[in-house]
Amino acid sequence: MKDKDSLFQDSLALLKQLIAVSSLSREEMLTADLIEAFFNERYIKTFRKGNNVWVYNAHYESNKPTVLLNSHHDTVKANPGYTRDPLVPTVEEGKLYGLGSNDAGGCLVSLIATFLYFYEEKDLKYNFCLVASAEEEISGRNGIESVLEDIGTIDFAIVGEPTLMDLAVAEKGLMVLDCNAIGIAGHAARNEGDNAIYKAIKDIQWFKDYAFEKTSATLGPIKMSVTMIQAGSQHNVVPANCSFVVDVRTTDAYTNEETLAIIKSHVSSEVSARSTRLKSSSIPEEHPIVRAGITLGRKLYGSPTMSDQALIPVPSLKLGPGDSARSHMADEFIYIDEIREGIDLYIAMLQRSYKKASNCWKLFLY
Repeated sequence: MKDKDSLFQDSLALLKQLIAVSSLSREEMLTADLIEAFFNERYIKTFRKGNNVWVYNAHYESNKPTVLLNSHHDTVKANPGYTRDPLVPTVEEGKLYGLGSNDAGGCLVSLIATFLYFYEEKDLKYNFCLVASAEEEISGRNGIESVLEDIGTIDFAIVGEPTLMDLAVAEKGLMVLDCNAIGIAGHAARNEGDNAIYKAIKDIQWFKDYAFEKTSATLGPIKMSVTMIQAGSQHNVVPANCSFVVDVRTTDAYTNEETLAIIKSHVSSEVSARSTRLKSSSIPEEHPIVRAGITLGRKLYGSPTMSDQALIPVPSLKLGPGDSARSHMADEFIYIDEIREGIDLYIAMLQRSYKKASNCWKLFLY
């Protein structure tokens, strides 16, 4: 096993390199190149598809369960409120500033350090596959979803997102709905037409007020927010169409398909989901990795924000250094000590889960 302090130093150096190059979603080739080079310099065989890079532990055995360690290296565009260059990694008062430092560079390099810590071990109870994935910020189809068949069977996953190293044992899913209220055009000066805006208002009020019958024990109620609206061509024409967009944060109380069916049964507008693939996800609280985290004093919670967990078809735990409240903010930063703590806790949890998993592993695979 490698020295944790040297792993931390290597992680910090890698994160500074990642910050220093542009890595917007669908344009992450430079950070993918850096990650690939990082492993190649350590004589670790890499695999790559698009801008996704993955590696396996040295003594991978196909008869053992496999843990997926995953985080992303793409970023959003820099917040317009930045007061410093987002692509210049700067350390001040124990903070590392830079675009992607918190979301999710700190998580990614901490997971890479964890992978390296176990890389050469011969008697592991399970394999490791680490995937540095692309397009997470846009839930793109060329991200983690595109390599799931390539990486082989996985049994559970740790998804690196900033959670203050508390345990997000459940996460809301997402559906974006395009809605269209249909009326009849007419002249506004006469008693003509059927105003589509008025029809839309009724449906929008329903989205605002409706409470689904079932509520998730960990994630609470489904949340629906109307976020965009468009109608009309000029002041004196009764509009025949009014379109609006609804952001729906789904839970494990209903499938996305069930949620969509309920919505369609209550509104008069035409409703179509851009996708139903971004599902709510969770991991049993009795799972060995969760129990290990609890033993180490970490808190459990249900996350309202979405990550690549939504696309990973096995039990997954969202966990990482940094604070979700800092994601996408101007002058984004992560505390350097958070990275060190992240490495230590990831390693400790995986070590403890070995012992817990020995007699009950298969119980929690699916």
